[in-house]
Amino acid sequence: MQEKLVHLMTANYEQLTPQLQREIYDEFYQLMYPIIIYMVKDHATTEDIIQSSFIKVIRNVPETTTEVQLKAWMKVVVKNTVFNYFRKTKKNRNDIDSDSVYINENYELTTEPGSIEQEVELKFMSETLEQCLRELKPEYRSLIELRWKRDLSYKEIAAELDTTQETVKYKLYRAREAMKKRFKKRWGGKNE
Repeated sequence: MQEKLVHLMTANYEQLTPQLQREIYDEFYQLMYPIIIYMVKDHATTEDIIQSSFIKVIRNVPETTTEVQLKAWMKVVVKNTVFNYFRKTKKNRNDIDSDSVYINENYELTTEPGSIEQEVELKFMSETLEQCLRELKPEYRSLIELRWKRDLSYKEIAAELDTTQETVKYKLYRAREAMKKRFKKRWGGKNE
């Protein structure tokens, strides 16, 4: 697909032809869908966030000189829109799908075959999560691995560690928070 997003740097979106407007939106959609679906785990919500983000983008295009800067800015807009969605729906970090703290290695995109850029983005995200996991305290790391790599229930983890389910839940909460804090710091918490 030819890069259509660059037209946003040089022209007013409303003055572009309807065909070019559609192509720009489609390119934006393909670029942002994998990022958003990973975070919210719901197709309809993802589409709502894409539309909301796109409106913000076309209304506030910054004066940038490169396509790389434009795409980086768009990703910040999308990320902030997702976080605003979570705040508005009163979903705190622990009410969001608890498995989202760890990428399922069998996770597949529900869009058309992705571009190399999308694949690189997901690979980078996965590597960042792995790095954050390695930095956790050994106790937290082992809890996360028991929960998401071995897919054990709280009850099974409690039995294996000879502790209570409440202790497991509390420590997993702390482990998730530590992972999220590290991930957010690396993945772009700078612009928030």
